[in-house]
Amino acid sequence: MRVRAAAAVLMLTMAPAANALAQRGDRPNILFIMTDDHAAHAIGAYGSRVNTTPNLDRLAREGALLTSVFATNSICTPSRAAILTGQYSHLNGVTVFNRFDSSRMTVARLLQQAGYHTGMIGKWHLGSDPVGFDRWEILPGQGAYNDPVLYTATGEKTYTGRYATDVITELALEFVETRPRNQPFFLMMHHKAPHRPWQPSAAYAAQFAARRIPEPETLWDSYATRTDALHENQQRVAADLTNRDLKLTPPANLAGPELTKWLATKPESVAIVRDGKPITLTGEALVRWKYQRYMQDYLATLQSVDDSVGRVLALLDKSGLARNTIVIYTSDQGFFLGDHGLFDKRFMYEESIRMPFLVRWPAGIKAGTRSDALALNVDFAPTFLAAAGVAAPPEMQGRSLLPVLRGRTPPDWRTSMYYRYYHDPGDHNTRAHYGVRTRTHKLIYFWKKDQWELFDLVNDPHELHNLYGEPGQDALTATLKAELARLKRDARDDDQLANEQLPNGVDGPVAKLRGK
Repeated sequence: MRVRAAAAVLMLTMAPAANALAQRGDRPNILFIMTDDHAAHAIGAYGSRVNTTPNLDRLAREGALLTSVFATNSICTPSRAAILTGQYSHLNGVTVFNRFDSSRMTVARLLQQAGYHTGMIGKWHLGSDPVGFDRWEILPGQGAYNDPVLYTATGEKTYTGRYATDVITELALEFVETRPRNQPFFLMMHHKAPHRPWQPSAAYAAQFAARRIPEPETLWDSYATRTDALHENQQRVAADLTNRDLKLTPPANLAGPELTKWLATKPESVAIVRDGKPITLTGEALVRWKYQRYMQDYLATLQSVDDSVGRVLALLDKSGLARNTIVIYTSDQGFFLGDHGLFDKRFMYEESIRMPFLVRWPAGIKAGTRSDALALNVDFAPTFLAAAGVAAPPEMQGRSLLPVLRGRTPPDWRTSMYYRYYHDPGDHNTRAHYGVRTRTHKLIYFWKKDQWELFDLVNDPHELHNLYGEPGQDALTATLKAELARLKRDARDDDQLANEQLPNGVDGPVAKLRGK
């Protein structure tokens, strides 16, 4: 309580100076675009082999690309809370899909107090109403791709016949066009795409329907040498995609609970027509077909997002806002694109925790900037505040990325990062774990199973060989365990929420979610 009170006093003392800056018009607008589950390796600028993203690539070309940005808890709701608060899950109170306490300090509150016109459009997924925003219109829970419902504090609207990506884009453009001209703006524009069940609009689905997507090198990972956790997971392309995920046509006579059950079934064989002949797929052929279906839909939903970014950039250019508007593109975490035979995220493996992070700000960042500095989602809020000339409150645990984005990484910048995942038991049977990642190695501890994994990221970038317990690894293991203990201590993680499974408070209809 004392920390929150101090933050409130800090906000009040900063506000007059910040408002004076705003009146002079020299503070940047901040447009934060976030997707859900967009893997960095599905962006051209990050070397994608599976798709092209010309508008996202433009952000990288005209601004900065960070290669080593990581989620501190790779799951939707906790990552969003970390981004808002600049705090790890155990301090902001959101470890799983539990409701965010809207009385907490957030970057939106601070920027609003400092004179910014603030907005939140799209996927919120934090349960409580957004606070600190002059305008907000959000999806209930996960929201829907087609005919989406969005709601405010006082009403709700169904966008019949519309696609979520298009609706969110148009509402965001409207926010920019109707903003007060005497204030800088801060807009969080959050897409549902490309979250499961990966439902593209008809036009984008048609673009990808006949494409063959290259398989990842680790699609057939056997999990040899890895802990029980990976063997027990239920997010495998081969075994855990459902009839609904694969867009299979249900029998005509099914309805109600029977239809729901059928859609959730994980098929062990699939009948298709190939070259005009009916065939039944099983075994390896079925796995390859499932991968293609999954990736075709996933990438089609992403293409609508890339086009959306193009529309946003066009408006900024046309309206003369481009030079002093910071445009950030990221995702709430990474995602497995068949890597290790998986979909989804959660595990502390590279594809799951790495977040894309592209930033264009012509007035403040040199075009073509690239950095490998270790950055975290708890750094985002301090970065927004620093750009706005507002001091970050002491309870924020991240650091501003502005020096990194300007090519001047401080000499004391972090060389390791701390990760913790709590949802066990939970979706996909992914086991709880925490760990440390350095520039060269990663150590993961599945604390409920008391099992470890150790990887050499230089010689084994795909994390296929667990070195833990092997001869000759004792000194390295001891060093990494010491670093893990230090990071855990510095993050003030005392296992305070390690064994408590908080109830889901972020999914459901509007009537359940509305309110502080």
